[in-house]
Amino acid sequence: MTRLRLTMVTMMLTHEALLAAIPTVLQETDFPELGEKYEGKVRDVYVQDGRRFLITTDRVSAFDRVLGLIPYKGQVLNQLSAWWFAQTASIARNHVISVPDPNVTIAHEAKPLPVEIVVRGYITGVTKTSLWYLYAQGERRPYGFTLPDGLQKNDPLPEPLITPTTKAEKGGHDLPLTRADILGQKLLPRALWLDIEETAVALFKYGQAVAAKAGLILVDTKYEMGLVEGKLTLIDEMHTPDSSRYWLAETYRPGQGTKPISSEEEPENFDKEFMRKWYAAQGYRGDGAPPAMPPDFVAHIAARYIAAYEKLTGQPFLPGEQPAVERIARHLKKD
Repeated sequence: MTRLRLTMVTMMLTHEALLAAIPTVLQETDFPELGEKYEGKVRDVYVQDGRRFLITTDRVSAFDRVLGLIPYKGQVLNQLSAWWFAQTASIARNHVISVPDPNVTIAHEAKPLPVEIVVRGYITGVTKTSLWYLYAQGERRPYGFTLPDGLQKNDPLPEPLITPTTKAEKGGHDLPLTRADILGQKLLPRALWLDIEETAVALFKYGQAVAAKAGLILVDTKYEMGLVEGKLTLIDEMHTPDSSRYWLAETYRPGQGTKPISSEEEPENFDKEFMRKWYAAQGYRGDGAPPAMPPDFVAHIAARYIAAYEKLTGQPFLPGEQPAVERIARHLKKD
């Protein structure tokens, strides 16, 4: 297993406790009284009377596939998002009405925007929409921004860049967009897009400052925004290990010059990339049946999610009462 420097704040769950929690994972929910259900890769969503009930399960996805279940992952994502939304309320409106349960957020129903809003602070990545992939192919104006020659993988950018993409239909792939594309194709009004740009950069810079205090580097992230009563609103999740790339600061080595970066010199990821690398090492990249994660590895991933929560918030992670479905049903009745 790869090196690991969790250094948790007040981690209360031992490896053995996480192993014991595997049989109690929250795989799915069934609350027809909440309205029509939409099942995403990670969240079960119910819509009723202008409200959206987002129940974050323990499902984990990569390569556009649900690959397994991780104890307490749903609780971490839901509570960490709620924490970030509260911390940034003065920067951006958000959709949260209440958080009645560790795995549940009740939110205002929003009209989602037709653009993925990705903010990048470093030139890195391996996907075909990543800055590094495009730059390595010789592209010097990715997403409409001019980049100088001589940049190396994982170099910091002078300023965070917004690199929007289309929202692909199921089975499709996101495609890069520029500001000119968005305005020229009239995907969004000019005033709204400029508001989005300003808001996204402000959120990202705040996130980087918080991460730095926690010994982490917020490398890039994805924001989902929509309109609630015609006003720009942050929705979905925020700065979680699923929606963001984090590096452990002490493992980051900038200034490689012309020397290629070896796998050993890559910063340690403190996000879902750790799991992706394990699957890639097994020869799996999304095609066919995925290999099953060993219980020890599942517990290890759970520990990383919990550690990310504790590092970023500075608060102890308190596991919710199990089984989660019964607890959620009880809390929703009270709401």
